[in-house]
Amino acid sequence: MKKLYRRLRYGEPVIVVSGLPRSGTSMAMQMLAAAGVPVVTDGIRQAGEDNPKGYFEDERVKDLYKENDDRGWVREARGKAVKIISFLLKDLPETNNYKVIFMKRALPEVLLSQKKMLERRNEADESGDERMLELWENHLWRVKYLLKHADQFETLEVAYSDVIGDPLCEARRIRDFLELKTDPETMAAAVDEKLYRNRG
Repeated sequence: MKKLYRRLRYGEPVIVVSGLPRSGTSMAMQMLAAAGVPVVTDGIRQAGEDNPKGYFEDERVKDLYKENDDRGWVREARGKAVKIISFLLKDLPETNNYKVIFMKRALPEVLLSQKKMLERRNEADESGDERMLELWENHLWRVKYLLKHADQFETLEVAYSDVIGDPLCEARRIRDFLELKTDPETMAAAVDEKLYRNRG
């Protein structure tokens, strides 16, 4: 009943693709774009060696945590897909419904991928590996609690390795969760197994 009430009051949900950095969120956005879902992106961050097919990001996401920020653009994203890092999910306005595709990836793989990206950018990683893994584990626990208990969220967890291993199966899960009418084979075709370069 709560979900029905919220749908009547706040309308079509915003589709959110989320997860830790380097967890497959860009890949999920590619699948949604292939499905014909409108994606919210400003195109400022260009494709590169770390994400050859693009990042699908919008700079306004970075300001969600600011209390004085105008978040009206989130409401305008209803029915569209936007990529939002997991650390900012708590800052989304409660006056929208959200269908969240939450990407999961083995933390050692996330760590390795991020370290390689920082090396390519000549940026220092000041946190030790064990400390970083501990911080991520604590953060993910808090995020899962939020997604489970906050009425504005419906969530589908998608494992990065499952998408790589059986993209068609995971495309069907995503399609059904979002109630899309798209052929899942089109979504699955957007997955490039060769980009799975940092394996645990």
